[in-house]
Amino acid sequence: MNLPSFLWLWKIAAWSMGLSLLAYLMLAVSGVWMFQARTSQQFPFITPFMGGNKGVRSLHYTMGISMVSLVLLLLAIGIVGTLGHFGSLGHSSHLIAGLIVVALVLLSAFSATQISARRPWARPLHIGVNIILFVGFAWVSLTGWIVVQKYLS
Repeated sequence: MNLPSFLWLWKIAAWSMGLSLLAYLMLAVSGVWMFQARTSQQFPFITPFMGGNKGVRSLHYTMGISMVSLVLLLLAIGIVGTLGHFGSLGHSSHLIAGLIVVALVLLSAFSATQISARRPWARPLHIGVNIILFVGFAWVSLTGWIVVQKYLS
């Protein structure tokens, strides 16, 4: 088997992608908890164990920062690894999918920092972008799997 010399880089990418998806899942769960706490009189059963709404919000922010960092790491790995292996970019639709996911993650992070009573547009934008991000993650995962198969064959 003729494996590329950048195998260690792809291992980091695989872990980063897995952790990004885990962070996305944790963000979805904590976001639903915050929504339930904001819209109902009853608190989700887990919220009191996490320090109330501030604890859940803190977890949500921490996971968001982690996901942004991991996605930016994936972008850097993808660029360095592809340039190192092929000498140029754009060998598959994975580049477009990845750039769209990076843009969506950054837009989501920006909109999260804008959420307040004075900016009623920020929360729906944040939620909408994160719903679209689900499709983006699915697309980048599928195209990434295709790229991995190219390297392994």
